[in-house]
Amino acid sequence: MLEIIHRLLFATLDAAPALVFAALGAVLSERAGVVAVGMEGMMRTGAFCAAVAALVMPTPLAVGMGMLAGAGLAAVHGFLCIRWRSDQVVSGIALNLVALAGGTFLLETHFGPNGTPPIQQLGTWELPGLSSVPVLGALSGHAAPTYLALVLPLLLQALLTRTPLGLRLRAVGDKPHAVATLGLSVPALRWGAVLGSGLLAGLGGAVLSTTVLDRFEQHTPAGLGFMALAAMVFGRWTPLGAFLAAAFFAFGNALRIGLASSSPALLDLVPQGVLLALPYVLTLLVLTLQGQRNSTPAALGVPYEQESR
Repeated sequence: MLEIIHRLLFATLDAAPALVFAALGAVLSERAGVVAVGMEGMMRTGAFCAAVAALVMPTPLAVGMGMLAGAGLAAVHGFLCIRWRSDQVVSGIALNLVALAGGTFLLETHFGPNGTPPIQQLGTWELPGLSSVPVLGALSGHAAPTYLALVLPLLLQALLTRTPLGLRLRAVGDKPHAVATLGLSVPALRWGAVLGSGLLAGLGGAVLSTTVLDRFEQHTPAGLGFMALAAMVFGRWTPLGAFLAAAFFAFGNALRIGLASSSPALLDLVPQGVLLALPYVLTLLVLTLQGQRNSTPAALGVPYEQESR
């Protein structure tokens, strides 16, 4: 029994970071009032650029390139939504489509439809004294992003709830005109949040291609950007809530893989599609149990117009 728990926890910790980073990015953007529908496209861009960069530079630097690529696509979103006050949902969907088509075109043009060549994955860290401990040993043997994903939600939660900057970011998502009366720049705060969300989404995508996989594949990130949005909603737009929801989704995926690999006979009894739907069934269960409270930022998706005060 302990061995099963160990394997599930280890697989969950391996699968969670990409989803956690994207969910935190979505929280950061939407708490500032900018809809984060484009997370899927930012993750795909970050994953592709990190994989390509890792072919010619050390993998840690390639991860940084993936983050910058995600921030670059977020800058396009910010320019459309903050500067030109475009519809934020339409802008996000457009970014997703551009990233899907552009990534597919570049992949097939330069590398072929099967993906980029294999790259050097990020190294894993062994935590002294934990490897031989039952269950807790699952915390050892992961790459650096796994440990960052355990710490970053706490830091972001503290930033949003315990600092003046966090108060201002939350305020521009609820009452931006009140922030403007204090002499603060609403567009600047929203720009910072959007670019930060792009960095986190790019990091999530880069983790997929440099840690979970060893290349960029055609289907990457396979809907994880949309799952990150769901984690943000289930987490009530809080970093810790989004982290717990993302970890729960990752556990559902690990459970699906574990059932399929440890019990091949199960596939004869249960169609594979049912197992593939398991994480989403767990998602619906969480949605049912979480109640009806609405924590959506009041000004989410509403363009800021100074003259409308």
